[in-house]
Amino acid sequence: MTFIDWIVLGLFCLVLIGVIIWVIRKKDETSSDYFLAGRDATWIAIGASIFASNIGSEHLVGLAGAGAESGMAMAHWEMHGWLILMLGWLFVPFYARSGVFTMPEFLEKRYNSRSRSFLSIISLVSYVLTKVAVTVYAGGVVFKQVFGIESMFGIDFFWISAIGLVILTGIYTVFGGMKAVLATSVIQTPVLLVGSLTVLVLGLMKLGGWNEMMEICRAVPVNEYGDNMTSLIRSSGDKEFPWTGVILGSAIIGFWYWCTDQYIVQRVLSGRDQKHARRGTIFGAYLKLTPVFIFLIPGMIAYAMAQKGLIQLPDSDAAFPVLVRELLPVGFTGLVVGGILAALMSSLASLFNSSATLFTVDFYKRYRPEASEKHLVRVGRIATAVVVVLGILWIPVMKGLGKVLYAYLQDVQSLLAPGIAAVFLLGILSKRTTPAAGYAGLVTGFVLGMTRLALKIFAGGLNQEGLIYTVFVAPNWLHYEIALFFIVILLMVVVSAFTKAPDPARVTGLYLGSQTAEERAVTRASWNKWDVINSAIVITIIIAFYAYFW
Repeated sequence: MTFIDWIVLGLFCLVLIGVIIWVIRKKDETSSDYFLAGRDATWIAIGASIFASNIGSEHLVGLAGAGAESGMAMAHWEMHGWLILMLGWLFVPFYARSGVFTMPEFLEKRYNSRSRSFLSIISLVSYVLTKVAVTVYAGGVVFKQVFGIESMFGIDFFWISAIGLVILTGIYTVFGGMKAVLATSVIQTPVLLVGSLTVLVLGLMKLGGWNEMMEICRAVPVNEYGDNMTSLIRSSGDKEFPWTGVILGSAIIGFWYWCTDQYIVQRVLSGRDQKHARRGTIFGAYLKLTPVFIFLIPGMIAYAMAQKGLIQLPDSDAAFPVLVRELLPVGFTGLVVGGILAALMSSLASLFNSSATLFTVDFYKRYRPEASEKHLVRVGRIATAVVVVLGILWIPVMKGLGKVLYAYLQDVQSLLAPGIAAVFLLGILSKRTTPAAGYAGLVTGFVLGMTRLALKIFAGGLNQEGLIYTVFVAPNWLHYEIALFFIVILLMVVVSAFTKAPDPARVTGLYLGSQTAEERAVTRASWNKWDVINSAIVITIIIAFYAYFW
């Protein structure tokens, strides 16, 4: 980076710091203030935060890298705007009526306290071991590539970048809470979008245009069935992304992530009312259409440019930072690096805040119900700091495992998602789903998922002709995920048939058809024709995308 780039980056950081200080000076008097921004967020802040929280290392490193390595295969996961719409149209009314802080708390209202505790533990462990770890690791990798610095003060620049990222993000999350996450997201999102779109345009111009990229990528086979890098729908025999698994499999992961995961839903819970919460999801759905174009396709551009000898690509995961370094003009590089920094910080901040909320509300408050609001805010800050420390302690492990753990990230999500998705879906759709069925579904989904993960790690010692290997390890990861989803649903239906149904008065308003006339009126008043039109536009764009790349 040039001197001017450093000045631009410094100015961006000063603006960010100013916003954070402004937010911190607004005292958080209650737990609602700290964890949910006083439930007063507008649709712009909600939508921007949904997008900024989602855009982390899996996009800056993983998605661009996937584009450079396998083309359009991962695009299914980025065309999930329709699932964000499902969050707004189907789930927002139930979450708003329940008045909950966390998703485990919602499960307690719908099922029982055991379900709440189990989901809280799963969520906390998965956040620290996967999302925090991968984001921190990738942050170190990205900044080492972009800055082109090998070491500083005799220390590997990876460590300086990774630890600095965690500490800076931790400080403003500890003191600013959800308000800081939302306020910074409003600034970070447009900077990241403008910068990444510039990378896309300049990359296409240098390469020779869209048709040149498509021609080069079409010439690259990805399997023996005739599919190439531009193929979105691939043969059922494809080892990684068969169409028989990818369409429903990606939707199950997406449903869990966008509609039931605390990490995302907490942004919606902070909305001042159903109207702003829903419009926030519609805005977020629009923004979710962009990652394919600003990360995945630039990865394909990087591959095509490397094939023509225009750039040197050390490995696929370096695709996006290499394009930033090679293509952007003086001054603009600093702005885009600021956007990358902002994206990683926003993703981490959301993780820290969600983890603190889960611990404080789902564990501490249940055992100290008499605790004052100020005390709960203090505990939330301490919990955030603890997660920050755990993130730092995990860096050496992450550094040692490197891509091994990152390669398992999608696997872990595909194994966590089916059970949780099934439990939420049946809980919303049917009043007959019992508390015993909800808990059984969570436990069974988690046990069967983690069994596969453990066996895959130690697969070398298994008999590949044996029953255990055939059932748990051999199936394609997406096929296993789909099978697990339907196994959990079937189990819950059977358990519900033989166990006591929930008290109708206790779950009123928490499943379809149970709303009172007044509740239905509130929901109906929260949307108009423009909400419907904009939702239809998002879905139309998704259909057009599938039609073009089919």
